[in-house]
Amino acid sequence: MATKKPLDKEQLFAHVDYTLLRPTATLAEIELMADEAVRYGAASLCIPPCYISRVRRHCPGLTISTVVGFPFGYATCGAKVAAAEHALEVGADEIDMMINLTDVKNDNILRVMTEVAVMKKAVGENILKVIIETCYLTEQEKIRLCEIVTVAEADYIKTSTGFGSGGAQLADVKLLSKHIGERVKIKAAGGIRSAAEIEEFIRAGCARIGTSTRYKELFAGK
Repeated sequence: MATKKPLDKEQLFAHVDYTLLRPTATLAEIELMADEAVRYGAASLCIPPCYISRVRRHCPGLTISTVVGFPFGYATCGAKVAAAEHALEVGADEIDMMINLTDVKNDNILRVMTEVAVMKKAVGENILKVIIETCYLTEQEKIRLCEIVTVAEADYIKTSTGFGSGGAQLADVKLLSKHIGERVKIKAAGGIRSAAEIEEFIRAGCARIGTSTRYKELFAGK
């Protein structure tokens, strides 16, 4: 059986949501990553909501993603909707929302599904990625959340915030890929720090990869 040809730097980075969500990140650091995202062709730049309007002025053509309900997810649905709508108004293109894990652990699946559906309605044709924080979930909870994200018509299911007790795992990606609907894509994030890891997650079924590792470090020696 022939081995698959390795993906080149451009192909790999085209799947990357280039990310800087560190709470101490400065505008200079954010703008430098924005420039790199444009130069090297990232899928998007994922940044804190407070920087959206400034980055939109700095890089008018850049796809900007941002986070809502981040990183714990226990803001109310109304607060998340308001945050998403404002983010889109000031220049964001994509929303990565954290689900309410307390509802998952209370087995209040209807509330979880309602929140995702309401968020997708608020986001409209913009991309909605639903973060489920796999490190805190049982296998059955992961499967159920695949069903919820599918029924609620979100665009992506995302493994992790990168701020939990664990990040993306290939085993989780393989599990999610078996249980999501045909139109739902997978984003892996958290702890992915090399081109080899990016390629491994893409091969496992991910359409997007979230990483805060800088471009030169990701592709050192490639």
